Amino acid sequence: MEAVILIGLQGAGKSTFYRQRFAPSHVHVSLDVLKTRHRERTLLAECIAQRRPLVVDNTNPARADRAAYITLAKQAGYRALGYYFQSCVEHCQRRNLQRPTGQQIPLAGLLGTAGRLELPAYDEGFDELHYVRITSEGAFAVQEWRDEV
Repeated sequence: MEAVILIGLQGAGKSTFYRQRFAPSHVHVSLDVLKTRHRERTLLAECIAQRRPLVVDNTNPARADRAAYITLAKQAGYRALGYYFQSCVEHCQRRNLQRPTGQQIPLAGLLGTAGRLELPAYDEGFDELHYVRITSEGAFAVQEWRDEV
């Protein structure tokens, strides 16, 4: 069973990546959709109880943000997979501005997340780590994590 944790700035492409790669098979766990931590915890508990694969689609910028999800996954016997999205603030801001007005993140919020962003590492408990970037054609390129990325 998999618990996938997406990591990256707002506008980095995480939700689109989820829809393209995981939507048919994994439950979408997103604060943007669920709106409260209580609803998020409830959905996570339901997924674990039903042994359903899941994707945590939040920014998850810091080790501390990811730790709760990794711990929960490992305690339930899930494999923890991390996908780190290349996070150029300018590109994320441009994509953010293409969202409907009510869904745009203020630049201060984007910059705040960028300031907290920490590269993931295997010592957090990940079983797999991947690096994701958006190509010039707009496709997702995924590669295995290397410390020098």
